[in-house]
Amino acid sequence: MSVFERYLTVWVFLCIVVGIGLGQLLPGPVQASGKMEVAKVNLPVGLLIWVMIIPMLLKVDFGALSQVKQHWRGIGVTLFVNWAVKPFSMALLGWIFIRHVFAPYLPAGQADSYIAGLILLAAAPCTAMVFVWSRLTNGHPLFTLSQVALNDTIMVFAFAPIVALLLGLSSITVPWDTLITSVVLYIVIPVVIAQVWRKALLSRGQAAFDATLAKIGPWSITALLATLVLLFGFQGEAILKQPLVIAMLAVPILIQVLFNSAWPTG
Repeated sequence: MSVFERYLTVWVFLCIVVGIGLGQLLPGPVQASGKMEVAKVNLPVGLLIWVMIIPMLLKVDFGALSQVKQHWRGIGVTLFVNWAVKPFSMALLGWIFIRHVFAPYLPAGQADSYIAGLILLAAAPCTAMVFVWSRLTNGHPLFTLSQVALNDTIMVFAFAPIVALLLGLSSITVPWDTLITSVVLYIVIPVVIAQVWRKALLSRGQAAFDATLAKIGPWSITALLATLVLLFGFQGEAILKQPLVIAMLAVPILIQVLFNSAWPTG
Protein backbone atom coordinates (compact mmCIF):
# COMPACT_ATOMS: atom_id res chain seq x y z
CA MET A 1 0.00 0.00 0.00
CA SER A 2 1.07 3.57 -0.61
CA VAL A 3 1.64 5.94 2.30
CA PHE A 4 -1.66 7.65 1.50
CA GLU A 5 -3.58 4.36 1.54
CA ARG A 6 -1.82 3.16 4.69
CA TYR A 7 -3.03 6.21 6.61
CA LEU A 8 -6.53 6.33 5.09
CA THR A 9 -8.08 6.35 8.58
CA VAL A 10 -6.18 9.56 9.37
CA TRP A 11 -7.41 11.25 6.18
CA VAL A 12 -10.98 10.19 6.95
CA PHE A 13 -10.74 11.75 10.41
CA LEU A 14 -9.26 14.95 8.96
CA CYS A 15 -12.05 15.15 6.37
CA ILE A 16 -14.61 14.88 9.17
CA VAL A 17 -12.93 17.78 10.98
CA VAL A 18 -12.66 19.82 7.76
CA GLY A 19 -16.29 19.16 6.91
CA ILE A 20 -17.52 20.31 10.32
CA GLY A 21 -15.23 23.35 10.10
CA LEU A 22 -16.49 24.34 6.65
CA GLY A 23 -20.05 23.99 7.87
CA GLN A 24 -19.29 26.58 10.55
CA LEU A 25 -17.11 28.93 8.47
CA LEU A 26 -19.17 28.85 5.26
CA PRO A 27 -22.69 27.94 6.39
CA GLY A 28 -24.38 29.62 3.42
CA PRO A 29 -22.68 27.74 0.55
CA VAL A 30 -22.63 24.46 2.47
CA GLN A 31 -26.32 24.58 3.35
CA ALA A 32 -27.17 25.67 -0.20
CA SER A 33 -25.45 22.51 -1.44
CA GLY A 34 -27.37 20.52 1.13
CA LYS A 35 -30.68 21.81 -0.28
CA MET A 36 -29.93 20.61 -3.81
CA GLU A 37 -32.21 17.59 -3.56
CA VAL A 38 -34.61 15.46 -5.54
CA ALA A 39 -37.03 13.44 -3.37
CA LYS A 40 -34.75 14.17 -0.38
CA VAL A 41 -31.75 12.66 -2.21
CA ASN A 42 -28.83 15.10 -2.29
CA LEU A 43 -27.54 15.64 -5.84
CA PRO A 44 -23.94 16.79 -5.05
CA VAL A 45 -23.49 13.71 -2.83
CA GLY A 46 -25.00 11.55 -5.56
CA LEU A 47 -22.52 12.93 -8.09
CA LEU A 48 -19.59 12.28 -5.77
CA ILE A 49 -20.82 8.73 -5.19
CA TRP A 50 -20.87 8.23 -8.96
CA VAL A 51 -17.25 9.39 -9.13
CA MET A 52 -16.42 7.08 -6.24
CA ILE A 53 -18.04 3.90 -7.50
CA ILE A 54 -17.91 4.10 -11.30
CA PRO A 55 -14.15 3.37 -11.43
CA MET A 56 -14.87 0.32 -9.30
CA LEU A 57 -17.95 -0.69 -11.28
CA LEU A 58 -15.87 -0.62 -14.45
CA LYS A 59 -14.17 -3.73 -13.08
CA VAL A 60 -17.47 -5.54 -12.65
CA ASP A 61 -18.06 -8.07 -15.39
CA PHE A 62 -21.59 -9.33 -14.93
CA GLY A 63 -20.50 -12.33 -16.94
CA ALA A 64 -18.57 -13.23 -13.79
CA LEU A 65 -21.86 -14.39 -12.31
CA SER A 66 -21.05 -17.72 -13.97
CA GLN A 67 -18.10 -18.00 -11.57
CA VAL A 68 -20.32 -17.84 -8.50
CA LYS A 69 -20.35 -21.63 -8.24
CA GLN A 70 -16.58 -21.61 -7.74
CA HIS A 71 -16.92 -19.51 -4.59
CA TRP A 72 -20.41 -20.53 -3.52
CA ARG A 73 -19.63 -20.97 0.18
CA GLY A 74 -18.05 -17.57 0.75
CA ILE A 75 -20.53 -15.78 -1.47
CA GLY A 76 -23.42 -17.64 0.17
CA VAL A 77 -22.32 -16.43 3.61
CA THR A 78 -21.88 -12.88 2.27
CA LEU A 79 -25.32 -12.74 0.67
CA PHE A 80 -26.98 -14.28 3.72
CA VAL A 81 -25.44 -11.72 6.07
CA ASN A 82 -26.00 -8.79 3.68
CA TRP A 83 -29.66 -9.43 2.95
CA ALA A 84 -31.03 -11.74 5.66
CA VAL A 85 -29.09 -10.50 8.70
CA LYS A 86 -27.72 -6.95 8.46
CA PRO A 87 -30.90 -4.97 7.68
CA PHE A 88 -33.00 -6.94 10.17
CA SER A 89 -30.38 -6.92 12.92
CA MET A 90 -29.96 -3.15 12.52
CA ALA A 91 -33.73 -2.69 12.74
CA LEU A 92 -33.67 -4.74 15.94
CA LEU A 93 -30.73 -2.74 17.35
CA GLY A 94 -32.51 0.49 16.45
CA TRP A 95 -35.64 -0.71 18.22
CA ILE A 96 -33.67 -1.72 21.32
CA PHE A 97 -31.48 1.37 21.64
CA ILE A 98 -33.50 4.16 20.02
CA ARG A 99 -36.98 3.13 21.16
CA HIS A 100 -36.00 1.95 24.63
CA VAL A 101 -32.46 2.24 26.06
CA PHE A 102 -31.71 5.78 24.84
CA ALA A 103 -35.29 6.98 24.31
CA PRO A 104 -35.36 9.27 27.40
CA TYR A 105 -32.21 11.08 26.22
CA LEU A 106 -33.08 11.57 22.53
CA PRO A 107 -35.04 14.53 21.08
CA ALA A 108 -38.76 13.89 21.16
CA GLY A 109 -40.24 13.02 17.81
CA GLN A 110 -36.90 12.13 16.19
CA ALA A 111 -36.85 8.40 16.91
CA ASP A 112 -38.46 7.47 13.59
CA SER A 113 -35.92 9.39 11.53
CA TYR A 114 -33.01 7.87 13.50
CA ILE A 115 -34.27 4.32 13.01
CA ALA A 116 -34.96 4.97 9.33
CA GLY A 117 -31.40 6.21 8.89
CA LEU A 118 -29.97 3.11 10.59
CA ILE A 119 -32.07 0.80 8.39
CA LEU A 120 -31.05 2.60 5.19
CA LEU A 121 -27.42 2.39 6.25
CA ALA A 122 -27.58 -1.34 6.97
CA ALA A 123 -29.46 -2.23 3.79
CA ALA A 124 -26.92 -0.66 1.41
CA PRO A 125 -23.75 -2.76 0.95
CA CYS A 126 -20.98 -0.46 -0.31
CA THR A 127 -19.68 -1.74 -3.64
CA ALA A 128 -16.92 0.84 -3.77
CA MET A 129 -15.48 -0.05 -0.38
CA VAL A 130 -15.54 -3.77 -1.17
CA PHE A 131 -13.22 -3.09 -4.10
CA VAL A 132 -11.12 -0.63 -2.12
CA TRP A 133 -10.51 -2.99 0.79
CA SER A 134 -10.05 -5.99 -1.49
CA ARG A 135 -7.33 -4.12 -3.35
CA LEU A 136 -5.69 -2.82 -0.16
CA THR A 137 -5.63 -6.31 1.39
CA ASN A 138 -4.55 -8.05 -1.82
CA GLY A 139 -7.80 -10.04 -1.92
CA HIS A 140 -8.71 -12.69 -4.49
CA PRO A 141 -9.81 -10.71 -7.60
CA LEU A 142 -12.15 -13.34 -9.06
CA PHE A 143 -13.88 -13.88 -5.72
CA THR A 144 -14.31 -10.12 -5.26
CA LEU A 145 -15.56 -9.69 -8.82
CA SER A 146 -18.12 -12.48 -8.70
CA GLN A 147 -19.25 -11.41 -5.21
CA VAL A 148 -19.81 -7.80 -6.21
CA ALA A 149 -21.47 -8.68 -9.53
CA LEU A 150 -24.03 -10.90 -7.80
CA ASN A 151 -24.49 -8.53 -4.86
CA ASP A 152 -25.10 -5.53 -7.13
CA THR A 153 -27.60 -7.51 -9.18
CA ILE A 154 -29.53 -8.39 -6.03
CA MET A 155 -29.25 -4.85 -4.66
CA VAL A 156 -30.95 -3.36 -7.73
CA PHE A 157 -34.06 -5.42 -7.00
CA ALA A 158 -33.93 -6.07 -3.24
CA PHE A 159 -32.90 -2.77 -1.64
CA ALA A 160 -36.21 -0.89 -1.92
CA PRO A 161 -38.51 -3.80 -0.92
CA ILE A 162 -36.40 -4.74 2.14
CA VAL A 163 -36.14 -1.15 3.34
CA ALA A 164 -39.85 -0.60 2.76
CA LEU A 165 -40.65 -3.78 4.72
CA LEU A 166 -38.50 -2.78 7.69
CA LEU A 167 -39.72 0.81 7.75
CA GLY A 168 -43.28 -0.50 7.64
CA LEU A 169 -42.64 -2.90 10.51
CA SER A 170 -41.15 0.00 12.46
CA SER A 171 -44.37 1.99 11.87
CA ILE A 172 -42.48 4.54 9.79
CA THR A 173 -44.07 5.99 6.67
CA VAL A 174 -42.34 4.46 3.64
CA PRO A 175 -40.81 7.27 1.52
CA TRP A 176 -41.25 5.47 -1.80
CA ASP A 177 -40.09 8.46 -3.86
CA THR A 178 -36.86 8.62 -1.84
CA LEU A 179 -36.29 4.85 -2.02
CA ILE A 180 -36.88 4.63 -5.76
CA THR A 181 -34.81 7.75 -6.45
CA SER A 182 -31.96 6.37 -4.32
CA VAL A 183 -31.97 3.03 -6.15
CA VAL A 184 -32.00 4.71 -9.56
CA LEU A 185 -29.46 7.41 -8.67
CA TYR A 186 -27.01 5.39 -6.59
CA ILE A 187 -27.27 1.96 -8.22
CA VAL A 188 -28.98 1.75 -11.60
CA ILE A 189 -27.51 4.82 -13.32
CA PRO A 190 -23.86 4.28 -12.27
CA VAL A 191 -24.09 0.57 -13.13
CA VAL A 192 -25.40 1.41 -16.61
CA ILE A 193 -22.78 4.15 -17.14
CA ALA A 194 -19.98 1.85 -15.99
CA GLN A 195 -21.08 -1.05 -18.17
CA VAL A 196 -21.45 1.12 -21.29
CA TRP A 197 -18.04 2.69 -20.63
CA ARG A 198 -16.52 -0.74 -19.94
CA LYS A 199 -17.82 -2.11 -23.23
CA ALA A 200 -16.49 0.92 -25.14
CA LEU A 201 -13.05 0.61 -23.52
CA LEU A 202 -12.77 -3.13 -24.09
CA SER A 203 -13.72 -2.64 -27.73
CA ARG A 204 -10.47 -0.66 -28.02
CA GLY A 205 -8.47 -3.45 -26.42
CA GLN A 206 -7.36 -4.61 -22.99
CA ALA A 207 -4.48 -2.12 -22.94
CA ALA A 208 -6.87 0.84 -23.30
CA PHE A 209 -9.07 -0.59 -20.56
CA ASP A 210 -6.15 -1.10 -18.15
CA ALA A 211 -4.73 2.37 -18.90
CA THR A 212 -8.08 4.01 -18.13
CA LEU A 213 -8.44 2.08 -14.87
CA ALA A 214 -4.96 3.17 -13.80
CA LYS A 215 -5.73 6.80 -14.67
CA ILE A 216 -9.05 7.04 -12.85
CA GLY A 217 -8.11 4.78 -9.93
CA PRO A 218 -7.45 7.68 -7.51
CA TRP A 219 -10.91 9.10 -8.22
CA SER A 220 -12.58 6.66 -5.84
CA ILE A 221 -10.72 7.55 -2.66
CA THR A 222 -10.69 11.26 -3.56
CA ALA A 223 -14.46 11.24 -4.06
CA LEU A 224 -14.91 9.24 -0.85
CA LEU A 225 -13.02 11.87 1.15
CA ALA A 226 -14.86 14.72 -0.59
CA THR A 227 -18.18 13.03 0.22
CA LEU A 228 -17.20 12.88 3.89
CA VAL A 229 -16.34 16.59 3.89
CA LEU A 230 -19.69 17.42 2.32
CA LEU A 231 -21.78 15.17 4.58
CA PHE A 232 -20.15 16.40 7.77
CA GLY A 233 -20.43 19.96 6.48
CA PHE A 234 -24.19 19.47 6.15
CA GLN A 235 -24.49 18.00 9.65
CA GLY A 236 -21.68 19.85 11.42
CA GLU A 237 -23.92 22.16 13.40
CA ALA A 238 -26.12 19.27 14.57
CA ILE A 239 -23.04 17.29 15.59
CA LEU A 240 -21.63 20.18 17.62
CA LYS A 241 -24.98 20.92 19.25
CA GLN A 242 -25.88 17.31 20.04
CA PRO A 243 -22.68 15.28 20.54
CA LEU A 244 -24.43 13.01 23.06
CA VAL A 245 -27.11 12.13 20.50
CA ILE A 246 -24.43 11.31 17.90
CA ALA A 247 -22.64 9.11 20.42
CA MET A 248 -25.85 7.23 21.24
CA LEU A 249 -26.64 6.69 17.55
CA ALA A 250 -23.12 5.34 17.07
CA VAL A 251 -23.73 2.51 19.56
CA PRO A 252 -25.94 0.30 17.33
CA ILE A 253 -23.70 1.06 14.36
CA LEU A 254 -20.58 -0.01 16.26
CA ILE A 255 -22.29 -3.20 17.43
CA GLN A 256 -23.25 -3.95 13.83
CA VAL A 257 -19.70 -3.23 12.63
CA LEU A 258 -18.20 -5.53 15.26
CA PHE A 259 -20.65 -8.26 14.29
CA ASN A 260 -19.93 -7.81 10.58
CA SER A 261 -16.18 -7.95 11.13
CA ALA A 262 -16.58 -11.65 11.85
CA TRP A 263 -18.15 -12.25 8.42
CA PRO A 264 -16.81 -11.84 4.85
CA THR A 265 -19.48 -9.34 3.89
CA GLY A 266 -19.44 -6.71 1.19
